[in-house]
Amino acid sequence: MRMPVPDERIIRERGTLIARLQAAVPGGVVVDETSMRPFETDALTAYRQMPLVVVLPASTDEVAAALRVCRAMGVKVVPRGAGTGLSGGALPLADGVLLVLSRLNRILEIDYDNRAVRVQPGVTNLAISQAVAGRGFYYAPDPSSQIACSIGGNVAENSGGVHCLKYGVTANNLLGVEFVTIDGEVIRLGGKHLDPEGYDLLGVLTGSEGLLGVVTEVTVRILQKPETARAVLLGFPSVEAGGATVAAVIAAGIIPGGMEMMDNAALNAAEDFVQAGYPRDVASLLIVELDGPAAEVDHLITRVEAIARGHGASYCRVSASEEERLAFWAGRKAAFPAVGRISPDYVCMDGTIPRRTLPAVLTRMEALGREYRLRVANVFHAGDGNLHPLILFDANDADEFDRAEKLGAAILRLCVEVGGVLTGEHGVGIEKRDLMTDQFGAEDLAQQMRLKCAFDPDGLLNPGKVFPTLHRCAELGRMVVQGGRLPFPDIPRF
Repeated sequence: MRMPVPDERIIRERGTLIARLQAAVPGGVVVDETSMRPFETDALTAYRQMPLVVVLPASTDEVAAALRVCRAMGVKVVPRGAGTGLSGGALPLADGVLLVLSRLNRILEIDYDNRAVRVQPGVTNLAISQAVAGRGFYYAPDPSSQIACSIGGNVAENSGGVHCLKYGVTANNLLGVEFVTIDGEVIRLGGKHLDPEGYDLLGVLTGSEGLLGVVTEVTVRILQKPETARAVLLGFPSVEAGGATVAAVIAAGIIPGGMEMMDNAALNAAEDFVQAGYPRDVASLLIVELDGPAAEVDHLITRVEAIARGHGASYCRVSASEEERLAFWAGRKAAFPAVGRISPDYVCMDGTIPRRTLPAVLTRMEALGREYRLRVANVFHAGDGNLHPLILFDANDADEFDRAEKLGAAILRLCVEVGGVLTGEHGVGIEKRDLMTDQFGAEDLAQQMRLKCAFDPDGLLNPGKVFPTLHRCAELGRMVVQGGRLPFPDIPRF
């Protein structure tokens, strides 16, 4: 992974920068190495970099003031939430300010009449559902890290979760945001209503990975809990049979509340960790949840069981209580930390494929694992084709680390090859940055960079992420006027 070359001018001016930031954010500037150490990485822990300065604003005004200082001095800024991101999107820069939003952690308003909640970006995903549970509501997107991940980070990565198949990812449940530009200007998009007027700038900002602005407030839609929700465990003698069942269920017109899949390695690790009641002797396990009126749920469970039996299911167990349903999901949501018990290290990949290609892709991933001599545990959002292969390796072995990186790249290229995309919910960050040219052509990437230039003309917001090569905004502007073709690559920045 190519790392940035620090700007020596900024490093020389660190003292001046610190003084100006301390005036802008009193009591919120961290400068000593020991205190900054916890911020040197996000959940992609294979890559680490100490920031130049860490700033923890406590209000939108302080965020704006800090950004104005950075713009005036030409200093790069990396926004960070809870640090649970898995693509290196919050990896600091040696010559940049790490802007940490964890102190903005209040729920500002709960509006049941409009089914909306307004929160600061440091509020955790799960906290929103807990705040409205007493009135029978919840917030639908539920990443596995929902106990820790922040809603601002969810917006930055357009996070999904185990129930996104039926209820959508963050973008489908987001009503409005307040964000601050690199100039320190505070802008509000949307509100408590659906479909705001004008250009879909809310859609542009969602999933932009901190490249366009810093989110300081979020308004989300909440839903009423369904009358009934039941989950069924389906075990199969092969991963291909489980994958074929996923496609068959959707083809039958059934849209489960959630549909997740784990292979034998992942399900046994989860069972050891949580004791969720999973069968240990199946090659793959599907968790399918149906929700809605009780009669409808009973009918759909019968149909799903029949489809699974038709594809060779050897195990079927329907949750008999709410506690058992939650236990089924507890195992799935604990799968990532559980796999950490069976390997010194692992990297969690994130690619998305058409559902119909799932059996073939799983077969090819198994062959790739043998080629690179590494184990792969599979956990993924089967219903929408979002794969999360966990590549097991030992980071103390340089050769294994190198093979893990190469295997991950091969899996992601496979996703693109079969008609999928490089990411589903983890974002591009630095992990997939150098693979962007496998999915996009030069002109595609140039258009995306022109959009960034409209928000951030000096390229100060989270540079070195997403784009494999950056071009100066002035050059991009000339290419638009002249109608020319933009060469790739010519101005490496990272």
